[in-house]
Amino acid sequence: MELSLIVAMGKHREIGKDNDLLWHLPRDMKFFKETTLGHTVVMGRKNWESIPERFRPLTERQNIVLTRNEDFEAEGAIVIHDFDELSSVAESNNDKKCFIIGGAQVYDIALKSGQVNEMYVTEVDETFEADTYFPFVDSSGWNVEVVLEHEADDKNPYSFRVKRFWR
Repeated sequence: MELSLIVAMGKHREIGKDNDLLWHLPRDMKFFKETTLGHTVVMGRKNWESIPERFRPLTERQNIVLTRNEDFEAEGAIVIHDFDELSSVAESNNDKKCFIIGGAQVYDIALKSGQVNEMYVTEVDETFEADTYFPFVDSSGWNVEVVLEHEADDKNPYSFRVKRFWR
């Protein structure tokens, strides 16, 4: 199974505040959907709860919620309590690619596991007040390419670029 990660962050690695996104960028959300569609997505409990109920689970994707809370239930998703359970659960769905979609603690666990071999990082050209940040990643051992650049427009208030890192 290929373990990928997808994240959008501000100039200082900001990814959220008060369990919510910091911006509304429809073009980046479209990229996220196109990229993760048909695959497994893995998120923490807070991330799951931040998705408006009408959008849960994310359609046409196997949703997995990683939480320490043994009593937590997520309708339409598989709940796991240990990152080590991920590969067997994802492979039982014959999925060859699994996306870590947040939040910060789940990103950190995945990166420290050493199993992430691809990252899609949206770099938003702005700084934001935040309480949640993406972990620092030393990108020196990664290949990188820009896969999407988008200038600010009437629907997307900030310009951004999406970089794909792989090794």
